Amino acid sequence: MNNRITNILLVGVGGQGILLAAEVLSEAMLLAGFDVKKSEIHGMSQRGGSVVSHVRYGTEVFSPIVPEGEGDILFGFELMETYRSLPLLKQGGAVVANDLRIAPPSVLMGQEPYPEGLAERIRERFPDLLLLDGQKLATEAGNVRAANTVLLGAVSRRLDIDEQYWLQALEKMVPKKALEVNKKAFLLGRSSDWSKP
Repeated sequence: MNNRITNILLVGVGGQGILLAAEVLSEAMLLAGFDVKKSEIHGMSQRGGSVVSHVRYGTEVFSPIVPEGEGDILFGFELMETYRSLPLLKQGGAVVANDLRIAPPSVLMGQEPYPEGLAERIRERFPDLLLLDGQKLATEAGNVRAANTVLLGAVSRRLDIDEQYWLQALEKMVPKKALEVNKKAFLLGRSSDWSKP
């Protein structure tokens, strides 16, 4: 049996719900019958520090870390973090990015400007890019904090996992009071247009 491993990287800054998205992603894969390994790497663990989560799934997975240059999908919650993480992706990989700029401390202190044209620079290297306004879609769903789930919905379109497993994973991982908003956010993300440019 072919043991094709799919490598997914989630990147952003603390406080964006990256770890919850990684939990839901992993749970959906488990429910679909895959072996899954997951790992997190934090910069500063409080809000504002870099966070990278690795999720790998297949018939049999031995290591939780995605080797550099072997990522299939980069799932970016913030534009500069997405751009900085491009070396982790393999050629021809796909990028789902939140069209959001969060200024790091060096920008806030006026030491350097926030880089311009990041989305264009990402698309030049990885044409298979879906750029989403996660905050806008999450607000439509009922809570701006559900942007992580909007992005998860968009990523789910690129993975051959039945929708029922995603919804079951959300039910298991998301607090009851936030479940309906998160389901709505997920479905809005899932209906995003992934057509290549």
